[in-house]
Amino acid sequence: MKITDIIAFPVNIAGRSQLNIKIETSNGIYGWGASGITGRELAVIGALEHYKPILIGKNPMQIGAIWQDLYRGQYFEGGRVLTAAISALDIAMYDIKGKALGVPVYELLGGKQRDYVECFASLRFSSKEELIERAKILIKEGWQMLRLAPAEYEEGKYASTFEPRESIAIIADWVTELRKEVGSKPTIGIDYHHRLSVPETVSFLQRMPTGTLDFIEEPIRDESPQAYETLRGMVNVPFAVGEEFASKWQFMPYLEKELTQFARIDVCNVGGITEAMKVAHMAEAHYIDLLPHNPIGPICTAATIHLAAACPNFTWLEEMNTPVENPGLDDINYYPVQPILEGNRYKVSNAPGLGIEFNEELALKEGFKPVETPRLKRKDGSFTNW
Repeated sequence: MKITDIIAFPVNIAGRSQLNIKIETSNGIYGWGASGITGRELAVIGALEHYKPILIGKNPMQIGAIWQDLYRGQYFEGGRVLTAAISALDIAMYDIKGKALGVPVYELLGGKQRDYVECFASLRFSSKEELIERAKILIKEGWQMLRLAPAEYEEGKYASTFEPRESIAIIADWVTELRKEVGSKPTIGIDYHHRLSVPETVSFLQRMPTGTLDFIEEPIRDESPQAYETLRGMVNVPFAVGEEFASKWQFMPYLEKELTQFARIDVCNVGGITEAMKVAHMAEAHYIDLLPHNPIGPICTAATIHLAAACPNFTWLEEMNTPVENPGLDDINYYPVQPILEGNRYKVSNAPGLGIEFNEELALKEGFKPVETPRLKRKDGSFTNW
C-alpha cells in the first residue's frame, strides 16, 4: 500500500474555520486527519504542500518513521505550523492503518483501558447571573466538572476591551458566589486564556477562599517555563497547561519540574497521535493527568477519544457541545459519521480506524474564507491576549 494523494479541505463551520485532510492510498483505503491551528489554515496548507511530494509513494503503515522524516527532514525542526500539518497527516495515517487491519485506532496504541471517555463542560459566560444559571443546568444534567471561560469583556460600554485588574476583581467575586451556590461536589476550573501576568494571577487567586477553584488553566503565556516556576511557588491552586505546545520537548520542562498538574495536550497540534502518546507516557511518569484540549471539530474529538481510551492517566476531555452551549462545530452535514455524545461522555467506538467520515463534496462546494480569531485591546489602545 502506498500513499497516492493528500488533499486539504479548509472549511467554515458555524462561523469558525477548520482544516481537515484526506490521505488516499493505492488500495483504496483513505484516512482523515485534522489540524488544530484555527485561523492559520493557509499556513498549514502551505506546509502540507511541502510535505506532499515527500509522502507520495510512501507506505502509510510506517507511521513512526514517517513522523521522524517530516519533523527532522527540513533541518529547521518543529514549530506550531509544521507540527499542526504533521498532526493532521499522522492522525490520517492511524485512520488508514486501523482500517487496513480492521481494528479501532486504540488497538494500535496498546488497547483500550476504559469503555467511555468522560467530558468536562466548557462554560462560557459574560455575567454572574449567566454563570450561575448555566452551571446549575449543567450540574442538574449530570456534568460534574465545569471549566469556566469568562467573557465579560464581550458586554457593556467597553466591549472587546480587556483590563486584567478590572476582570480579576469581578470574576473572583462571581466564582466565589458560584461555589457557594453549587457546593463542594462539582469540580470547577477556570481558563484565563493567557490574559494575566504573574502578579495578576496571584492577586486573582488570593481574592477567593481556599477550595473555590480546583485548577486554573493557562493564566499566563506559556513561552517561559521559568515564569510558571515562579508562579508555581506563589500559589497553591493546580495548573492546567499545554494546549499550544507543539512537541514533547515543549512539554518536557512543565512535566519534569511538575509546573502543571494537568497536561492540556492537543492531538491536532502536538504532532498527532504518535507524539501525543509520548507526552502521555512522560506525564504518567510524573503522575500528571491528561486534560485534552478539544475545541476544533469531530476529527480531533475522535482522535482524542482513542488517545484517552489507551492512556491510564486520562481525566476529562474538553466538550463545547453541552446543554447550555452548542456552537455547531460538529455539523452533521459535514460529519455524517462522528462520535456521539451520550450525556457527558463518549462511548469508545469499536469501528475500524477513527470511526469518522467527512463530506468532502460539501466542503468543496461551500468553499473557504480565512477567519481571524478575536482581538482584544486595553483601554489605552494596546494589544492584549484574547
